[in-house]
Amino acid sequence: MKAKKADPFERFKDLEAEHCWQYEVRLRNMQEDLQAMGKDLAWAESLRTTDFDFGYVDSSDKDQCNEVRDFIIRHEFLGCLPNRPTHRFTARLKETGELAGVVVMAVPNTFSHLIGKENKNIVKLVSRGASISWAPKNLGSWIVSRSCKWMVQNTEFRCFEAYSDPLAKELGTIYQALNWTYLGQTSGTAKVYLDPKNKDRGWFSDRDFRKKSKYKMYAEKIGITPEVWRDKYMGKWSPKWDEIPASVKKKIKDQEKKYRNSCESRTVPAKHKYCFILGRTKKETKQLHKLFKDNNPKKVGLSYPKERGRLK
Repeated sequence: MKAKKADPFERFKDLEAEHCWQYEVRLRNMQEDLQAMGKDLAWAESLRTTDFDFGYVDSSDKDQCNEVRDFIIRHEFLGCLPNRPTHRFTARLKETGELAGVVVMAVPNTFSHLIGKENKNIVKLVSRGASISWAPKNLGSWIVSRSCKWMVQNTEFRCFEAYSDPLAKELGTIYQALNWTYLGQTSGTAKVYLDPKNKDRGWFSDRDFRKKSKYKMYAEKIGITPEVWRDKYMGKWSPKWDEIPASVKKKIKDQEKKYRNSCESRTVPAKHKYCFILGRTKKETKQLHKLFKDNNPKKVGLSYPKERGRLK
């Protein structure tokens, strides 16, 4: 099941309400979701986070991974998984095992130096999250909090980043409720693009030009077979630029530029960015927070945004 990627202009422009698009999805799904459960609104309003179990989904569990994907498609406003998902978490109703909330973490779009260049590999992106319409309103913050704590106790990650999109009238309410650190409204792509030969796909960010599939396409256009590209030049996430001859690298970059120039483009507002830093011990947490303050003196103590963005 593959969802059409959200169009940040055509989809969001019709929302006249003061709330964000994610809450709008909740409202639109409520009646159908309650009917599927055979329950009413009074039942939903009686639920508490103590009625749910938190769980981690191993990437080898394809059935649960697919369930998380389908949940994101229906209940998350972007309607698709991130480019490089790595960790998935769930909230299930204890009574029935019904999936009620998910969080998906991913490789950051760009590696952050918030706690120093030497610590860029312990940063993880909270990329997707959604709750079913009848879930308690605080289930989102509940599962995000537990997901980050699970990561700290079971992996090497200690710093978590997240974005909220003014285009969809987001403020980052969940991150504010969890007392995350606000990093300002300066993040994300400045433009989105539309392929005139594939308009049904919708608008996409400039990161799309650097996806593995796109590099494969560029390579094929200059005569490199998919097998050679995969076995000789492509790494896990990006091309092995140090091993690619300069002349070949230039041709690939020229193809990337050519494709970019063939697309339509529009400017978009910068995204709000938040981070949360946690160590396994109080001592480690204190050390990491000091690193953050030393590396980001201008980002310490920024006030949370309170006014939702509007489309013009």
